[in-house]
Amino acid sequence: MKVIAYSIKPFEKEFLAKANQKRHDITLISNPLSSETAAYAEGKDAVVVFTNDDVSATVVNKLADLGIKYIATRSAGTDHIDKDAAAKRNIQIANVAAYSPQAIAEHTVALALALNRHTMQANTNSHKFDFRLNGLIGFNFYKKTVGLIGLGNIGQAVAAIFNGFGCRVVGYDVAPTENLLNIQLLSLDEVLSQSDIISLHVPLDDATKYMINASSIAKMKKGVMLLNTARGALINTTDVLKALENNQIGYLGLDVYENEKDLFFEDHQQDELKDIILQKLMTFSNVLITPHQAFLTIEALQQIADKTIKNLDFWEKMDFEYKDLICTSQNQA
Repeated sequence: MKVIAYSIKPFEKEFLAKANQKRHDITLISNPLSSETAAYAEGKDAVVVFTNDDVSATVVNKLADLGIKYIATRSAGTDHIDKDAAAKRNIQIANVAAYSPQAIAEHTVALALALNRHTMQANTNSHKFDFRLNGLIGFNFYKKTVGLIGLGNIGQAVAAIFNGFGCRVVGYDVAPTENLLNIQLLSLDEVLSQSDIISLHVPLDDATKYMINASSIAKMKKGVMLLNTARGALINTTDVLKALENNQIGYLGLDVYENEKDLFFEDHQQDELKDIILQKLMTFSNVLITPHQAFLTIEALQQIADKTIKNLDFWEKMDFEYKDLICTSQNQA
């Protein structure tokens, strides 16, 4: 199968090469998919994209006009793809439904630990030979209530770690699986009101967009720790800023940001104009932001590459079987 993969970072190449084993003819480019770069897909069967690529209806139609039949995303989420437009043009979509939930879970807890124990500030101070303990007081996680919104593979992996700290873990999910270990199921409002730490692990859709807003924040404990390693637009960032200013939110850990498109994954140090909301967030010492890197482990990267190639394998097999069926039918006729 002839494939073009967009938004490829240098560190991804070895994982994709190992997974592919030269089975597919894959062109790797660093350019993100956009209305302008869609033309690079001419002559290909499939495109491989990532979370910040533009896979809007306009781009999907351009890909379809070029003969693209398949779109594979190197992510679990598919909210960046206009699925209706793809369906209308008979383009099939595949994602990486599950990969190393421990990678995301461990990064989530790393954010929580760093925020709680003021690790970043302590490190900065120590590098200046300032070893005072002023402003570095944290709290024990032991016996605190951790509320998880979303109890899929990642949510459950986060729960296991916090259970190890001796936390009381509560959670909410619209369709919880059976036999959840050491997680007390509650309503969403109960999770919001009872939790000392709240962590988001749901997909982004119409029902979950801005689920963290002024109304839901008002239900939380004063000084709550809020963590988001899922999708940026789960949070209304303007409302969160106000909650930081009045100390309703005491700690904020983000690996995603609602306006991260065309921002995260690239170096913007020299930009004259920078994202105003993000700049404001960074003025708070109790805010920790990482650039959508929770997935960035050796294990996760290989699993993402393996599953992406398996998706291409499946489509190629289906194409071969379809062509064989057509040929057989013609011969019988």
